[in-house]
Amino acid sequence: MTELSNHPGTSTLDGGDPDRPDVRTDVDVALRWGDMDANGHVNNVQVARLIEEARVRIVSGWVADLGTDQSFVVARQEVEFVASIAYDLRPAQVSVWASRIGGRSFDLACVLVDPRGTLSVRAETRLVAVDATGSVPLPDGFRAVLAGHLAPAPRFRSRD
Repeated sequence: MTELSNHPGTSTLDGGDPDRPDVRTDVDVALRWGDMDANGHVNNVQVARLIEEARVRIVSGWVADLGTDQSFVVARQEVEFVASIAYDLRPAQVSVWASRIGGRSFDLACVLVDPRGTLSVRAETRLVAVDATGSVPLPDGFRAVLAGHLAPAPRFRSRD
């Protein structure tokens, strides 16, 4: 079962704005026994699917609230694995917010906290608005929704 809620946290270390704690939306995502790999933790591909599940539920809700059927495609995704995730009957929590709003695309940032409360993943995904002909401008109403959830992206570790 997946639940959405406003995020009470205000940490700036992993994104968010301490002056606007309501910018994040939390999604509880269930871990599955089959998500584990030979090392006994949730496989990296399955982690990307957990992030996807949270992102799809949140964006679908935002779009539905506007009474539109706008579609989006992933153009880019960066995932940083901070700590491994062990299987647990309790759900992990993915916190999602907008980190950039462009003319035809936007970025969603997220952090995934495992069931024990450990920060496990930081990610940022670029989504492009599309229709049957290709990319299209973001609808004004959707841009307004994104603006209400806008905060800095999570701080990724240095690639050096």
